[in-house]
Amino acid sequence: MSQSQAHDDNNVDKLDPNWRSDALNLNLDYGMQTIAVRAGQHRTDEGEHSEAIFTTSSYVYTSAADAAAHFNGEKTGNVYSRHTNPSVRTFERRLAALENGERAVATASGMGAILTMCLAYLKAGDHLLAANQLFGSSIGLFNNYMAKFGVEVSYVDCFDNEAWAKAVQPNTKVIYCESPSNPLAQICDIGYLSQLCKANDILLVVDNCFATPALQRPLDLGADVVIHSATKYLDGQGRVLGGALVGSDKLMQEAFTVVRSGGISMSPFNAWVFTKGLETLKLRMQAHCQNANQVAEFLVNHPNVSTVHFSGLSDHPAHELATRQHHMKGGYGAIMGFEVKASDSTDSNSRDSKAAAWHVIDSTQMVSITNNLGDAKTTITHPATTTHFRLTAEARAEAGVKDGLIRLSVGLEDVEDIIKDLARGLDSL
Repeated sequence: MSQSQAHDDNNVDKLDPNWRSDALNLNLDYGMQTIAVRAGQHRTDEGEHSEAIFTTSSYVYTSAADAAAHFNGEKTGNVYSRHTNPSVRTFERRLAALENGERAVATASGMGAILTMCLAYLKAGDHLLAANQLFGSSIGLFNNYMAKFGVEVSYVDCFDNEAWAKAVQPNTKVIYCESPSNPLAQICDIGYLSQLCKANDILLVVDNCFATPALQRPLDLGADVVIHSATKYLDGQGRVLGGALVGSDKLMQEAFTVVRSGGISMSPFNAWVFTKGLETLKLRMQAHCQNANQVAEFLVNHPNVSTVHFSGLSDHPAHELATRQHHMKGGYGAIMGFEVKASDSTDSNSRDSKAAAWHVIDSTQMVSITNNLGDAKTTITHPATTTHFRLTAEARAEAGVKDGLIRLSVGLEDVEDIIKDLARGLDSL
C-alpha cells in the first residue's frame, strides 16, 4: 500500500506484502544449487532482479493503528532493523532452506550466534556438555562467562561416544559440538548424539561452519540447532562478519527474542554479502574439497610431517563416519591440521616443535598468515599461539593443540601452487 492509498485502520491484512511467500516456491522439489541462487528473496515493486540492500534503521506505517498493530504483534512486518530487516530476512530464509530448517536467525558474528544459543537455551543450574575440540573463543565463552552465571560446563572427546553418554547429567540441557572441529577437523557422530539427546531431553547443537550445508545437513542427521560463523565459507571471501542459528520455528523464536533484546544483530549490508555468497557455496565447496584432498595427500607423504588431521584420508579414524555424514561425494571440507617434526639434532641450530611450525609458516610466500579461514585464499596459522593462545596449557593439550600443530584452510588457488608454497618450509626443516 502506498502512502497515497487509503489507510486500513482495521488491519484486515495481517501480513505485510514483503513478508509473504518467497520468489521461489520452496514446496516444489528444487535442488540445492537452485535454492542457493534463488530462495528467500521477495521482490519489491521496483522489480529488482538482484537482491536489494535495505539500509534503513526504521520503517514507516500507514497510520497510528498500523504502527500499533506491528508493535503489539497483531500484524507481522518490519518494526526496527535491530530485529527485522528485509536484507537480513532474505539471508535467513535462504540459509534455512539450504539447511533444511524451518527458520534461521542471523547474528552479528559467529560468536554472537553461540552466545545467542547459550542465552536462549541455558540458565543458571543447567549443564552444558561440549566437545573438547572446539574453537578457543567458544571454550572461553563457556568457561569464563556461562560458568560465571551459574551454568555448569564439562567437556569430552568428540569422537568418544561412550564418554558422551557417561558425561550426561540430570541437568544437562545442551550438547554442543563442532563437526568437523577447529583446528583438528575431527568428526562427531551426529546420529548417535541425536539419539542420546532425545533419550535424555537434551538439545543437540552442531556447529556446521566447516562443512556448510553444501557438505552436511546436521538437522537431517538429528540435530536440533545448527550454528554458523557466516564469516567463513558462507561468505567465502573474508569480507564481513556474521553468524546464524538454524532450527525449528519454536527454537528459533527463542533465539530471535535474544537477538531482539540483546542487539546481537546482523547488518543489512553484511546480510546481502552473505546472500550473494550462498549463490556459489556448493560450487566453491566442491573446488575447496578437491584442492584439500590433494594437499592432504602431499602432507601425509612428506617426511617432515608427523601427523595430518583430515578425515578425507582413508586411514583417518573418522573417515568412514565423515563419508557417511557428508552428502557430497569426496567432500571432507578444506580445513586440516598437520604436525611438523622437530629437529632431532642437539646442536644450537636445532628447532623445537613450535620453532619448526613457525619456520614452515614463515617460509610461505603466497599463503596468507592469518587466523581467518573459509576464504578463497589459502590461510595458515599456528593455533597454540593464535586461536587457542588464551587457553591454559592443559586445556590446549585436551583439545589436541600441540606446539607443532599448524592449521591450514585450503583455498581456491591452483593446488600445485599451494603445495609448492608449503614445501618451501617443510623441505628446509
